[in-house]
Amino acid sequence: MTLRQVCCAGSSSSHSQARNAGLAPAGQNVGVNASQERPAAVLAAHERAEETGFQLACDDEVGRLLAVLSAAVPERGRILEIGTGVGVGLAWLVHGLGERQDVEVVTVELDDEVQRVARSAPWPSWVRFESGDGAEVAGGLGQFDLIFPDAPGGKLVKLGRTIAALKPGGILVVDDMELARHEDEQLREALTVVRQRLVDNRELICAELGFGSGVIVVVKRRA
Repeated sequence: MTLRQVCCAGSSSSHSQARNAGLAPAGQNVGVNASQERPAAVLAAHERAEETGFQLACDDEVGRLLAVLSAAVPERGRILEIGTGVGVGLAWLVHGLGERQDVEVVTVELDDEVQRVARSAPWPSWVRFESGDGAEVAGGLGQFDLIFPDAPGGKLVKLGRTIAALKPGGILVVDDMELARHEDEQLREALTVVRQRLVDNRELICAELGFGSGVIVVVKRRA
């Protein structure tokens, strides 16, 4: 199992336990079919995940947050996603932007085959795909108003490069931060370091949200 797989492995098991106990996972409405809550593009992305066996898609709770924050991106803004996967998170970001044409969305994926699956879907012309390790690619892409690092490179490794790519006043969304979801001790230690680097950074203001897979929302302070 790769580090990226380990990083997200706790999410589905926690939701299964909640369902088996007759409870809804945090942030999910009881008695509402999840498919009815998902926009068409998100449903299609989940279908791609099921067809290909891709198990690392972001939670719906996190996706809805991404949609809200993308809708708030300023005029002529830029969004960066590190770790495209099959396009679930990307679909939420695009959903939030709606009919806007003034925002550029850049999404980076290391696995060429996984990216090929994501690119098979119809995306707006303002969505741009990049290949490579997020930690290496992000530094050459300029700065962004909203960044969602959902892969080891740029999150567990070289987080500083991701922070440097965030504009003053920009927002960083870091998910999978609930340590209890992860059995791997090495991963828990790495996530603890990520949290500490975020909350101790004087350039940043952080809020830890106890829903979904565990989310830290970060804003870079304006000079």
